[in-house]
Order: sequence, then structure tokens, then C-alpha cells
Amino acid sequence: MATRILPAVGDADAARSVTALLSQLPDTDPAQPAGNSTQLIDTLTQLAHESMADLPEVVLVHERIGPMPALELVREVALRFPAVGVILITADTSPALISAAMDAGARGLVGLPLSYDELVARVRATGNWAVGVRKHLTAEAGAPSGPGGTVVTVSGAKGGVGTSVISIQMALAARAAGRSVALVDMDLQNGDLASYLDVQFRRSVADLADIHDITPRVLQDVVFNHETGMGLLLAPGDGERAEEVSERTARQLVSALRGRYQVVVIDCGSQMTGANTAAIEVADVAALVLTPDVVAVRAAKRMVRMWERLQVRKAEETITVVNRAVRNTEIQPPLIERIVGTRIARTAVPAHFKDLQPVVDAGRMQDLDSRSVVKQAMWGLAGELGLVRSAAQHAAGRKGRARYRSDRGAVGFRRRRGDGHPGDGADGGISPDSPHGEPDGTGR
Repeated sequence: MATRILPAVGDADAARSVTALLSQLPDTDPAQPAGNSTQLIDTLTQLAHESMADLPEVVLVHERIGPMPALELVREVALRFPAVGVILITADTSPALISAAMDAGARGLVGLPLSYDELVARVRATGNWAVGVRKHLTAEAGAPSGPGGTVVTVSGAKGGVGTSVISIQMALAARAAGRSVALVDMDLQNGDLASYLDVQFRRSVADLADIHDITPRVLQDVVFNHETGMGLLLAPGDGERAEEVSERTARQLVSALRGRYQVVVIDCGSQMTGANTAAIEVADVAALVLTPDVVAVRAAKRMVRMWERLQVRKAEETITVVNRAVRNTEIQPPLIERIVGTRIARTAVPAHFKDLQPVVDAGRMQDLDSRSVVKQAMWGLAGELGLVRSAAQHAAGRKGRARYRSDRGAVGFRRRRGDGHPGDGADGGISPDSPHGEPDGTGR
């Protein structure tokens, strides 16, 4: 069987050189290079949503890949796709870099300028390793495959638009549907999840800043097990500690949570730091919350354009959520969609603060009345984003999610056809009134 190879090369000249040499390798099936780290991760995610067998055996990461640094990209691929062998292409073959690459999860290193013999030997060894790992995994009953749980980030176009409340209610909806849920506060300077959920806990995201390998034991020490059954990872109590949390820590954290929980909801706030920007980049779904007023709409447009400039997220990959919607206002969702350039969630959260005020003042957001139209809308939004589907529905929806994200990961080994995207899950709604939180098909 031919060894499938997916190169990731950011420089056009280097990409042509790598492609030309790969075409000469015997018993290989090279794909077109991914131009950046985002495209590589999305391509692998699409393939994994189909089957672990669709993943390439070998991924080549060039040292000039971006925007994610090469070693961080190696680590991300190794954590999320453990049956894929990663080879780093670099001009620096010093023992220090070789050690760092091995620590990140690389299976080998090839020096620049590329040597045919060295590349053949390394690709062959890595490909054989990947085949052996997959045989071992498929031989085990119930062995996990694919990229793990669903990660959703919730960001605010500006402060005070309801990001934290929506994050909490979507996480509660997913938990009511029987899914394991982690709720993370990545609004590192101004995080309020602890106040909304009546929690006092001394551990926070900042405690992971100096840890190079976030293991399940490490997660257990910093995650608070809330009475609702969710796992909470809180923002630091001292806002100045936000600077301790780096992009690398955020990526490692998201990968570790993805492997342990079925749903990970991350409240990113409205201030973009390196850490929460990295979380938005690697998330499956990025929601941007705004209110139907001129200031918030302009802020949302500004945020979306910034994400595009930083190559964090394309506008078409972002879903905008309208909070405090009022029917008689001039600014309605179709107008917002045209101005901001993103897709608008079909579920808008109505303006009815009277429902929220008692639980906000009490710090008990989990006690929000199920008859509240605000809660019904937010739980319906969770259904629209695919967070409350059963395991069978989740598996059936993987193909649809691959299509939704297909424009980010244009490189693939074969074309795929999907039936929808996360927003198509009208059957994924969950009713707050149902005794066990079972999907009821209404999105309410």
C-alpha cells in the first residue's frame, strides 16, 4: 500500500521543491501542500471525521510554516491525531532541536537542503510506524479515533453583550443531554464564570502556564467539578496573571480537554489575547456574540476583520449570535449578516432581562427557570451548534461538519460530500422542560 503524505509548507518556493522531491519517492501518494497551519489542521480534521483510515500516514511540517510555530504545530498534530507520524523539515539539525522535536511528538527530522535518500528513509520508517499503530488501535475494542470532542469558543464583539451567560447555558444544555462537558473561562483578566456559578476555587488556567505536558492528572488538579456535573476551568482571580498564559499553553489545554470531554465550551470574552486567540483558531465552532445596536455591530465587524488579518478565522467560518433581540428594532439579523459578513445563527436570544436578574444577583445561573424564553433560546442555540445531540446523532453529523469547514481545509486526498453543517441540526434542540434533557426536535 502506498504511503500517503501530506506536506505543510508556508513558503511557495519551498513548497515547489518539496512537491517535486515527493513525486519521485517510490510507493508514496503525496497530496498538495497545505499552505498554513490552520489549513493543515482542518484538512486532518475533515479526514478524521470520515474515518481514521482516511488520515495520511505521514505529515511533513516545514520550519517556515505559519501562523502557528512549527514545533507547536507538530505538538498539535501529535496530540490530536496520534496515529499520524509527523516529520519536521528544518535547516537546524542540532541535538537541541532534535530533542525539542521529539518532545513535541515528531517521529523524525529531515535536514535542509532536502536529500532524496534521507527523505525516503524517514518517510518509510514513519509510514511503517503509523500503519502499525493503526492496526493496534483497530484491534482494540472501543479504541478511540478521530479528533475527540467538540470545541466551541464564545467571544463578544464588545464587553457586556452576554458572552458568559450564553457560554454557561450552552454548556448546561450539553450536560443535560448526557454529554461530558468542560466550561473554560479564557476571559483571563475579567472572567466572571465563577461569580455566575457560585464557585470559589483557588486553581485557574494560570496554574497551567509553566507545565509543558498537560496530562489527565494535571487537568484533574485544576478542573473544578461543579454540582451540575460540568468541569470548570476558571480564569485567574488576579487579572495580572493573565499574561502568564501563552498561546502554547492554550493550544495544549484545548487539545487535552478535547481528548477528555465530549463538549468543550470556552468563554473568550471580548479582549483578544494570544491565549484565547489560539483557542479560537483551533476550535471547531467559533461563535461571536453581539447585540442589535450600531456600536456592537461595528465592533463585530472590526473583530471579524482582525481575525482574518491574523489568519485566526475567516468570516465565513464564524457564526454570529444576536443577543437581546427585539422585533421592532431597525437592526435585524439579515442586516447584521450583510454588514459583518458572517453567518447568523437562526436562534436569536430575546431581550428579557427580567428572567435573568434573580439568578444573576444570586450567582446561580444554573437555577434559571426552564420556562424562561431566554433559557429556551440559549438551549436552542446549543442544539443549532450541535452540542446536545446524542452519540448516534453526533456520529451522523460528522460528515456535515466536514462540509461546513471545507473551505478552511481545501487540501485533501479525495473530495467529500456532506449534507449540512453544525447549524443544520434543527433536530438537535433540547427542551429545558424535558425531565432528562432529551432532544425533542424543537430547538427550544
